[in-house]
Amino acid sequence: MSSPAKAEGSGPSVALEPELEPAPAPAKGETTLEGRSPGQLMWQRFKRDRTGVVCAAIVILYFVVALAAPLLTKISGTDPYTLYGQDPTYQSTPVLDDFGLPLGYFGGLSGAHWFGVEPQYGRDVFAMLVYGMRTSLYMAVGITVLMMVTGIVLGLIGGYFGGRTDYWIGRVTDFFLAFPQQLFFIAFMPVVTAFFVDPREETPTYLRAVAMLIVLWLLGWMGMARLVRSTVLSLREREFVEAAKVSGASPWRIVRKEILPNVVTPILVQFTYTLPSTILTIAFLSFAGVGFVEPTPDWGKLFANGAKYTEQDPAFLFFPGLALVIFVLAFNLLGDSVRDAFDPKSGR
Repeated sequence: MSSPAKAEGSGPSVALEPELEPAPAPAKGETTLEGRSPGQLMWQRFKRDRTGVVCAAIVILYFVVALAAPLLTKISGTDPYTLYGQDPTYQSTPVLDDFGLPLGYFGGLSGAHWFGVEPQYGRDVFAMLVYGMRTSLYMAVGITVLMMVTGIVLGLIGGYFGGRTDYWIGRVTDFFLAFPQQLFFIAFMPVVTAFFVDPREETPTYLRAVAMLIVLWLLGWMGMARLVRSTVLSLREREFVEAAKVSGASPWRIVRKEILPNVVTPILVQFTYTLPSTILTIAFLSFAGVGFVEPTPDWGKLFANGAKYTEQDPAFLFFPGLALVIFVLAFNLLGDSVRDAFDPKSGR
């Protein structure tokens, strides 16, 4: 019996299926269809969102200004530590009157002091603001990254393994959630710094920064852990995870290759909401007197000083307040744009 792949007879064998011809080259001027990855699709959707692009540019500008604070103050010819109203070197060009209030209009705006000066001391508001942004922004980035990493790790472990592991991680999360955060911040900041420095001595700035990092980190990771856990619980029973288990993949590989890429969207969105919240918390600690103290420039200290000068010089808080409102608003709108770019149906 002859093979079905050959024609009957004694002649040479002939294939029944014709050979595949190569696809014709596209004519001149024609466009070819190309596949795009989810990341490329997200980027295309994000670029079409003008609000998101503008907010991203504003956020990047803030970080650039904070990074270039020494250069900007060098250009302006000021610094955040000099008391221009009391230093004898600058008495030839006074900036304060006999009552300690800024000379000139709107808090002492001039070519030498772009945003005016501080009442009583005469410190330059522009220099204090850009250095305060530098302190608050990069401090907040470090704390937020630590909170995100801790929450992601614990959420992945609890959500994937479940059982007693998930139970104990959940109880630890509930324990930390039971603390009233703002009161805890105020009460325990001096306790944390007392471990390193005698209460009768002045606490160095770097120790205050470390103390804030520890307190905010310990009381800030729970929201991310719960968000990641709930997402992982819905993913671990999906077909692609079951297929990876059947193929013999290790739990670490499943979590890293199959589950983690599918929780990137909520992580990024949560990050865009957590960072401005952390900045406000750092400002609150400095405002309450348990964060950064003089002479370290900080957004919170500007508001604390402004509370004392409100009646004398209402213009003192204008630029710091406007800068903080614009940054928080831009970051929140950026989070909405990132969410819509990853999931277009979420904005409908």
